[in-house]
Amino acid sequence: MTDRKGFTLWFTGLSGSGKSTLAQFLTPILKDRGCNVEVLDGDEVRENLSKGLGFSKEDRDTNIRRIGYVARLLSRNGACAITAAISPYTSVRDEVRAMTEATFVEVYVEAPLEVVEERDTKGLYKKARAGEIKNFTGISDPYEAPENAEVTVHTGSETIEESAERIMSYLEANGLLAS
Repeated sequence: MTDRKGFTLWFTGLSGSGKSTLAQFLTPILKDRGCNVEVLDGDEVRENLSKGLGFSKEDRDTNIRRIGYVARLLSRNGACAITAAISPYTSVRDEVRAMTEATFVEVYVEAPLEVVEERDTKGLYKKARAGEIKNFTGISDPYEAPENAEVTVHTGSETIEESAERIMSYLEANGLLAS
């Protein structure tokens, strides 16, 4: 049994910015530091908890609220809940932050549009630019970047190790991990 405080690491950024990659990179590091870690990846949640939802603003908001609810349950029970979902709208991110009982750490995974388009292995940006995908965040639908994220990482110009170190330093400095 542990008295460890749980927390939510809420990764937000454009498709291809590195949210899932960073979440997977940090997971074993946090586990080695004694955290119980669960990653709530946007694509996986959409497949398992939000099947049937589309990409309208209402459906995206519903998906983010579901991810936030699960993260809240995990973090209030001592786990480190890492979310990796675009979560494009400030108002819904703020709503999730407000309902979270444990510490909420918003991590803006920033990468310029040209960088994420270069990384696009699925060809989604190309399809969105051709009009084949409607409501695509960053192209035909807005992405509202956080103005006051607790941590901002710049995955277009720093290594994954540098981004992870920035996050770990924040967690240590704020008493969420022992230094």
